[in-house]
Amino acid sequence: MKPTGKDVDSRDRVFGQRVQRLRKELGRTQAEFAAALGKGSSWLSQVERGIQPVQRMDLLQQIADELGVSVQQLLPNAPTDSGIPTTGPGGPPLSNDLDETRRLLSGHPALQAILSTTGQNRPRTTGALRADVGDLWDLTHAGQLARVSVLAVELVPELERAVRTAPAEERSDLYLEISRAYQALSAAFVRQDEADAAWVAADRAIFAAERSGNPLHVCASIFRMVQAFVRLRSLGQAEHAAQTAIGALREQGGSDPQTLSVLGALHLALALVRARAGARNAAKEEIAQARSIAAQLDEDRNDFNLEFCGANVEIQAVSTAVELGDAGEALDIGSTIDAQLLSPERRARLLMDLGRAHVQRRHGGEALNCLLKAEEIAPELIRTHHAARSAIRELVLVAGDHATRDLLDLADRADALA
Repeated sequence: MKPTGKDVDSRDRVFGQRVQRLRKELGRTQAEFAAALGKGSSWLSQVERGIQPVQRMDLLQQIADELGVSVQQLLPNAPTDSGIPTTGPGGPPLSNDLDETRRLLSGHPALQAILSTTGQNRPRTTGALRADVGDLWDLTHAGQLARVSVLAVELVPELERAVRTAPAEERSDLYLEISRAYQALSAAFVRQDEADAAWVAADRAIFAAERSGNPLHVCASIFRMVQAFVRLRSLGQAEHAAQTAIGALREQGGSDPQTLSVLGALHLALALVRARAGARNAAKEEIAQARSIAAQLDEDRNDFNLEFCGANVEIQAVSTAVELGDAGEALDIGSTIDAQLLSPERRARLLMDLGRAHVQRRHGGEALNCLLKAEEIAPELIRTHHAARSAIRELVLVAGDHATRDLLDLADRADALA
């Protein structure tokens, strides 16, 4: 939902007025300037009126370059010691969603603790760190990826330092929290299609889970690894990882709820692998296995932040049907799902996949309605997920000259036509 005039942040309004003034001084029309940015006129109009915040550093830099000014001139009240602004026109941190976290993973978050021979700040208690990891997961489930990044760049190095300086009796618990944090990051990277970063995070989660002595967290981390392999189109590796974990869990024979939750989630992951490979019958068999396990649980659970439950199985069944091109089946299943108790990300994912199914059936109005509802719930998911952007792009191409303003605005917000 767009903000009304009285909801517009005054800083966004001031920023927009400055962009408009500088653009007009250059004698450039809205259409010309928006085209140079790879955007539509409606998007630029909203920026200049203060309705559309600019919170991505790369886009802010692009605007400044086109206007022939520095970023500091656009945001005179927000310099840092380095001269680079850290906040957008409306105040929230500028980010490319998970870019800062990606850079964090590119190095070693614990090098300072490993190399330093001097005293360091005492880490917070394990309980305090555990609470922050819980917050990290809450943000991930809500699809708030920029806020995930802000928290992670502070939390992960602190966790890595803490486990290397804590008494031996506390290290198992700390390794478990490190694994949970990396699992959250892997899930977040998957949702933004940063598959290589998701792989790195999942690998670190597996290592930390093993050091914690918790085999079910190892398997939950393997679930994240499978998702990363799928995004990397390494279906053979994804299949092997999922089958190995499923085989080990079935051999162990546990029937407690936590074991069943992990086992069911791995079957759902394998269903996605089968669907991507076009193995229709095998994909449906994995969904059937997951349904059977969910029936044994007979309750909604969120063990290991997997959200494994009957409703989530059906959401995955919708996604699998869409992947296989069975739009009618996806819509039939989707009409039976009550996802109100699931996370915003899961609810938005269901709507996104229903939108994709409507696109396959050439139901333009229904598809747009689903995608807009999904955007209301989890804006970053719709604006960053390749499947959503692909669906929006196809809607625009099919509509042609008859594309509605709502559809074109959505395409602008998602950069779907770039």
